[in-house]
Amino acid sequence: MSDDHLYDLIRFVTEPSPCSYLPSESAQMEYRVPAKLDTESLEQLIQRGWRRFGNYIFRPRCVACRKCRPIRIVLDNFRLSKSQRRALRRNEHVEVRVTRPQVTDEHIALFNAYHQDMTGRRQWPDNATSFQNYYESFIGGQNEFAWEFQYRNDGRLIGVGIVDVMNEGLSSAYFYHDPEWRTLSPGTFSILTEIEWAKARSLRYSYLGYWIHENQSMNYKARFTPHEILDACVDTDEQPVWRLAEEQ
Repeated sequence: MSDDHLYDLIRFVTEPSPCSYLPSESAQMEYRVPAKLDTESLEQLIQRGWRRFGNYIFRPRCVACRKCRPIRIVLDNFRLSKSQRRALRRNEHVEVRVTRPQVTDEHIALFNAYHQDMTGRRQWPDNATSFQNYYESFIGGQNEFAWEFQYRNDGRLIGVGIVDVMNEGLSSAYFYHDPEWRTLSPGTFSILTEIEWAKARSLRYSYLGYWIHENQSMNYKARFTPHEILDACVDTDEQPVWRLAEEQ
């Protein structure tokens, strides 16, 4: 695969700004908007450390820091830990529906409740959304690889996971949930649900985005084993090198 395979409507690198994960670092991001993105092209980008958000493809391009490491779970060898088994048991009452991404009054109310809670809990910027903003962020383009995991309790929407399903892997793009569900480990439960779904379809990997060793809020990603870490984000004309965590 080469960059010639993808025609970008726009591609740019942001100016340096304070890092939201490591306050002592400065962050820059590279964004691109392909004119057309199919499943095969997305998978090759994900394999090289890119991520998707709406119509944007992005990756970190920080000058002095390489601490954002792409991480993926090796599904054939995945084994549940005791704490993960407990998370499954605690959420046996939760119904899971897999559908195409959509936006409803339920989605908007849940998204805003989650972000309002995170603003108070972790000082996230106020990020209330509207139907238009939500559509542009999670639905625009109606891509063939885009799916939504809905989590419901007695019919009520309590969590939404946006995922990309590719030929060999599943990529977790975004997850938000009812703040009242927090005590039952919804984040862990959502990943375990995606793993089970992906394994049933003979996929090889579950991509969890970026992992930063020094960031405590990202520690949960390394608890899913075995997992691999990408040596470095590379361009689309380079081959990615993934290594098992114990080889790091």
